[in-house]
Amino acid sequence: MLYIVGVLSVVVGLAVSIALHELGHFAPAKWFGVRVGQFMIGFGPTIFSRRRGETEYGLKWIPLGGYISMSGMYPPAKEGGRVRAASTGFFQTLVQDARTASAGTVVAGEEQRAFYRLPVLKRVIIMLGGPFMNLVIAVVLYAALLMGFGIPQLSTTIGSVNECVLPASSERQECASGDAAAPGAEAGLRPGDRIVAINGEPVDSWNQVTGAVRPAAGDPVTLDIERDGAPRSVIVTPLLTERYAIDAEGEVVEGADGEPVLEEVGFVGVGAATETVRQPATEVLPAVGDNVVRVVEIIISLPQRMVDVAQAAFGAEERDPNGPISVVGVGRIAGEIASLDTIPVVDRVANITGVIASLNVALFVFNLIPLLPLDGGHIAGALWEGLRRRLAKLFGRPEPGPVDTARLVPITLVVVVVLGAMSALLIYADLVNPIRLF
Repeated sequence: MLYIVGVLSVVVGLAVSIALHELGHFAPAKWFGVRVGQFMIGFGPTIFSRRRGETEYGLKWIPLGGYISMSGMYPPAKEGGRVRAASTGFFQTLVQDARTASAGTVVAGEEQRAFYRLPVLKRVIIMLGGPFMNLVIAVVLYAALLMGFGIPQLSTTIGSVNECVLPASSERQECASGDAAAPGAEAGLRPGDRIVAINGEPVDSWNQVTGAVRPAAGDPVTLDIERDGAPRSVIVTPLLTERYAIDAEGEVVEGADGEPVLEEVGFVGVGAATETVRQPATEVLPAVGDNVVRVVEIIISLPQRMVDVAQAAFGAEERDPNGPISVVGVGRIAGEIASLDTIPVVDRVANITGVIASLNVALFVFNLIPLLPLDGGHIAGALWEGLRRRLAKLFGRPEPGPVDTARLVPITLVVVVVLGAMSALLIYADLVNPIRLF
């Protein structure tokens, strides 16, 4: 039951995100006087619809997107000209059909309400409205996640104390007779002790603790700790042993071969406990920005990543947990989170909130790709038209008129087919070889 609740939460979150995305287009379009014939959530057969005024509002069966139908999305071949009725070329027929369909949305006497007649800036605002709404949703959800729930992070409280010292490369995980005792255990450190200072220097992060211990092999180190609210001091001598190298962010360093780098450093044998800490408002936008960068990196490397997905779907390769994923995969992850009984309910809600926030970041970035039928394609067409007009005015040339974006319909068809194939592959991979977080 909880698994289903998790899946439904993503479905509802996606539907609301799509509805707000389309509202981001709809509101400025109506404000600028464009006639909007339809406002639909989903694709395929209509579940229900209702007409209010000049707009039909409805819900369709496939909740993988949505659209609004604006009057005059494509201009005629020549401004004020008529749409040609026939051609022998397949692609030319597609172009003409697009112009014909666009012309059919223009009501007689309301030609000035066509989308293509708007100034360039207003068209850009309308097409940016959808992605902007996804960005706003992501910021709001990240604010709730970071400032309301908080995020788990390493604390200066000791969470575990090792009994012995084993090299990082050791295949053995349990202590045996003859293994060197861990300095922390010998010094009497216990889980729950909070380290407040090292050699008299206050510490407020676990990175400071490791930064002081790793270079101090063989040298006594004084730890000021709090145990059950009472302060005390413990002297511990780090033992030289083999550990994974870490960078300034606390991440394991990898070599050119992709394997973790080993180094000999001081080791005490204690691990940090995690605690959920609420973050300040200043952390919200950087978190959204980091997510945007990750999505952009995925899109840039998408061809190779799709090859990897295909190898995982049809072979024995493992899925990259940081790779592309379909809505089906997102739903499965949300279901796993919701049904995970080893963490508190509030943490499950926080994790699902993060999933929906990341989904909106992906919608924001993906829709800005400058290809039709994505919003970025319409924005690119409007900007190109504005540039042409400026150049014509600069060089004293005649007004060039609107850009004939209908001529890009064949490319749009190719993009739709490619996106459809990618979606089908991702859905199949998420069914047969899903990404598992737990």
